[in-house]
Amino acid sequence: MRVAVCGGPYANPYALRAFVADARARGCERLFCLGDLGGFGAEMDALWPVIVEAGIECVAGNYDVALARGDPDCGCGYRDARDNAYAQLIYDHTRSHTGAAFTAWMRRLPTERRLTLGGARVHLVHGSPLAINDFWWESLPDAEHRARVRASGAEVICCTHSGLPWQRRVDGRLVVNVGVLGKPANDGCRNVWYAVLDLEHGQARADLVPLEYDWPAQAASMRAAGLPEAFTETIETGWWTTCLEVLPPRERARGRYHLYRSTLPTGFTPAAGGWGQAPAAGDESGLPVMPLFGSDYFPPRLWIYTNFHCNLACDYCAVASSPRADPRSLPLPRFRDLVDEAVGEGFTELYLTGGEPLLHPDLPAMLDHALARLPTVLLTNAMLLRGGRLDRLRHLAGHSNLVIQTSLDGAHPDTHDRHRGSGSWQRTIAGLRAAIALDLPVRVALTQTPQNTAEIPEVAALLADLGLPEQAFAVRPMLRRGFSGDGMSIGQDSTVPELTITADGLHWHPAGADRATSPDMHLAPSGTPLSAGKRMITERFFAARLADGTLPAPYRCAI
Repeated sequence: MRVAVCGGPYANPYALRAFVADARARGCERLFCLGDLGGFGAEMDALWPVIVEAGIECVAGNYDVALARGDPDCGCGYRDARDNAYAQLIYDHTRSHTGAAFTAWMRRLPTERRLTLGGARVHLVHGSPLAINDFWWESLPDAEHRARVRASGAEVICCTHSGLPWQRRVDGRLVVNVGVLGKPANDGCRNVWYAVLDLEHGQARADLVPLEYDWPAQAASMRAAGLPEAFTETIETGWWTTCLEVLPPRERARGRYHLYRSTLPTGFTPAAGGWGQAPAAGDESGLPVMPLFGSDYFPPRLWIYTNFHCNLACDYCAVASSPRADPRSLPLPRFRDLVDEAVGEGFTELYLTGGEPLLHPDLPAMLDHALARLPTVLLTNAMLLRGGRLDRLRHLAGHSNLVIQTSLDGAHPDTHDRHRGSGSWQRTIAGLRAAIALDLPVRVALTQTPQNTAEIPEVAALLADLGLPEQAFAVRPMLRRGFSGDGMSIGQDSTVPELTITADGLHWHPAGADRATSPDMHLAPSGTPLSAGKRMITERFFAARLADGTLPAPYRCAI
């Protein structure tokens, strides 16, 4: 026996008609709908004749129960005020545009159906066997799936409500979230989804079916009714633009939009006049939502470690670089591929660091490739800006896409050299002078320690004497990472991510890019696409945020 099961028509008669035609063409003998007849579109009453004429067997969703009882809200189960505001807006519209006869018909719908089809016991529910508005997400822990299956006792369970289609076997029972007809599945495709079940001799198999329909007509209908543009945007693009906070981290990471704009704080920078601040989030057609990537919470800058060996062994190096460190140098072809991939993924800045990048034999070629594509910051201790290495950078003088950042941790040699090694202050100053003389744009960061705090004004004055503007100097705190046992603690659960690439793979933040000393910051092995890294960061960001409700703080290596 073959049957078709849909969820959430959401006042979208165009998709409902397409469902009937497609299911019949596939040979489905019975058609079922798991409820939520209203909830997104404008033509609620247009559904009823389609349902009756096609003989669609319905169960009530929370929306239908609320409408039938005259409840003041939809009972969708949202917890966030912004999610509820959008839910209330469309519920009020639906309630005022649903005829009395249709509402009375909904009052007679059961909230579940138990049937035997093809010898298999089938349970049709809206949310789950636990509650009509339960969100049965694919990403729930196994124990949560088992609890719902046990509550049902059926061999096949079909649900909807969450709006995202999936299927899996749980202890031998087939669970199918059939998706919804009323709006796309937050995947960038305009089609909607339903399920076809084949049941025979007590065995069941499900296919999730992408359904094409007249989405331009649905969008036009919604605009004509005066519904918010954010709703129509979802129909036209396939991306959800409302009710995001209900999504668990894994499901949210798959979408294009992740945050309400009102979530973003003001003044979200670590220091006044700092560098590397994320560009202002663009406003896409006035939408209330935005992606995490590109916001202050996930800046669109990509860090690339060219290598890990260094001519210094600073005692507070966060990534444990030294002359004895394993070089872990990034090959030039891999670097070029990463830069090109970064452009395609929407990154707007590159930061090249190490180790000491000037030790990499291919650094000039790396810079040529990077600078032709993106603004690039080269982080160096400046001590090797002399002789042949400096000559190989002369052609970059005055390049509009290049900035060189170095470190100066004291106004006097003994203060700086205490952590970075004897003679390093003098060679750093010499490198700074050489870069400035060559018209290479330079800025300087000071890692603050108890020993140099009092010298910060002197360092600023020294740099001004060298010709650097005030905004080319910034101060950052020392971190407890790598070689350092003191300083500020950062982690995935507390720090704004800045995607970082090394020969070892992808990392949460450049200050945690040494896999040996910061395994907690490692995301994925080498070769993982940047797109996958962005999704991982988005998922982990929201997992950490939802765990305790707090938001992360920035720590910017390039302040």
